[in-house]
Amino acid sequence: MSFVALTDHVVSCITAVSGQMRVVVDGAPAARPGDLADALIDPLRVLGRQVIRVRADDFLRPASLRFEHGKTDEESRYSSWLDEGALRREVLTGDKVLPSLWNAATDRATRADYVPLPPGGVVVVDGELLLGRGMPFDLAVHLWLSPAALARRTPADDAWSLPVFARYDAEVDPLTTADVAVRFDDPQHPAMRVG
Repeated sequence: MSFVALTDHVVSCITAVSGQMRVVVDGAPAARPGDLADALIDPLRVLGRQVIRVRADDFLRPASLRFEHGKTDEESRYSSWLDEGALRREVLTGDKVLPSLWNAATDRATRADYVPLPPGGVVVVDGELLLGRGMPFDLAVHLWLSPAALARRTPADDAWSLPVFARYDAEVDPLTTADVAVRFDDPQHPAMRVG
């Protein structure tokens, strides 16, 4: 399968539902889930669906909370970097969406405005470690990397996070919990898990 074919498949899964949809593209940063999330926008708009694009990285907690136990604390990254309550409240419920809340680079509020989500509108969220939290996504896509590919494609300064993703694979098993699970070792030739 090609990346374009994967995009087309996810678009067809979304358009099979006529109402509002909240879609997540989940994966380690090395899998670049934002690339697939971005690729969904134009095809959905061509098909008449309004899309609101959200990055989970714009719903991280302030640095004083994220890094309370240090910048490389595995438990914090796994369970408390994301402001899950804000993501649920501001993105995953209701008829309006706050596309961003916190700029992690500047460690300040983004002051974004709410965007109305019309009937048939689609919210596309990308990020890491988003499954297994009971968040109300209508469609979950997971881009999985083998341990070797994950280690190879993760920058050296973030290599400390590799055990975090190994734990996620073991505890959440995203390859079986996602609606669309994709082995993504070669981004040009993704392999969708069947069954």
